[in-house]
Amino acid sequence: MHSVERVPGRDALSGARRVVVKIGSALLTNDGRGLDDDAIGGWVDQIAALRKAGVEVVLVSSGAVAAGMVRLGWSARPTSVHELQAAAAVGQNVLTETYENHFARHDLLTAQILLTHDDLSNRKRYLNARSALSTLVGLGVVPVVNENDTVVTDEIRFGDNDTLGALVANLLEAEVLVILTDQEGLFDADPRHNAAASLISEGRADDPSLAAVAGGGGSLGRGGMATKVRAARLAARSGAVTVIASGRQPSVLERLVGGEALGTLLTPDRAPIAARKRWLAGQLQVRGTLTLDSGAVRVLRGSGSSLLPVGVRKAEGDFVRGDMVLCVDEQGERIAKGLVNYGADDARRILGQASGRIADILGYMEAPELIHRDNLVVLS
Repeated sequence: MHSVERVPGRDALSGARRVVVKIGSALLTNDGRGLDDDAIGGWVDQIAALRKAGVEVVLVSSGAVAAGMVRLGWSARPTSVHELQAAAAVGQNVLTETYENHFARHDLLTAQILLTHDDLSNRKRYLNARSALSTLVGLGVVPVVNENDTVVTDEIRFGDNDTLGALVANLLEAEVLVILTDQEGLFDADPRHNAAASLISEGRADDPSLAAVAGGGGSLGRGGMATKVRAARLAARSGAVTVIASGRQPSVLERLVGGEALGTLLTPDRAPIAARKRWLAGQLQVRGTLTLDSGAVRVLRGSGSSLLPVGVRKAEGDFVRGDMVLCVDEQGERIAKGLVNYGADDARRILGQASGRIADILGYMEAPELIHRDNLVVLS
């Protein structure tokens, strides 16, 4: 139990079971000279080795706009939204085919997932994205995630895949976010202009001084070290550690997951479970109330188990799957809060029933519990 609650450090890398890897445009396109097929093959080989070792990997890949620029013969990144969309549309096909061909060498399937930030802020689309990605990962497929630059507008101007990588790490509760870049990591000064700059080997994701030493983006990508530091802060919300490292280091992914001290490690201030529980406890808006019987109250307080429908007497409110609900005892005392697995109408139909009867009653079973223990925090 103590090892679970411990704040993660480098040891989280070697013990990780789920990793989000983000690769930037400068790496993928060999600094603008077209997709670097050999380099992409190398990263795919490393991801395949991690998969073989039992590590689930989700790849967040930049490069569609940059690859499209090369195909279209453009030497400079355009500023027009419509030209950016056109480049993304052309480049995404190239990028997807390249990944698919390389993963096929290892008998691994890939799935293209195009997201916008709206997909991860809208509750229903968030849950659908989480379910789809979780299912793909469970099937042994390697999801290749990118922003849907072809149809969005604000994301092309202001979004970046560092942020998207962090949001995907939150979405899937990954232990590690690896951001591969063309730099060795985060330095205390710009190493391009200051020969005395030193690599920051480790720091706290929420350290405000890190923003002061983070620079701007390059000519191809939209991000820079500032977006990577911000991404680390976002990833830390779900307890994930972030590593910013050079994608040009030989076998960088295998070495990082092996615990080698490469790049810059940015750690959260809470372990994954504690971070998620703190987030749940801080949610002020609830959509409904579940009244629990004394047995359910005793189990939640005593063992931190999931909340099963058999222990619920009443459901009030107009909530839907994924909403935050309050759990109270029969005297109205606040017991817990959590994210519910069933909407209000279906929840009322299964109250007091054994989990084994859910499918018979509803015609489907989303989950055997009303609230899973990972999505529930006991208040008193």
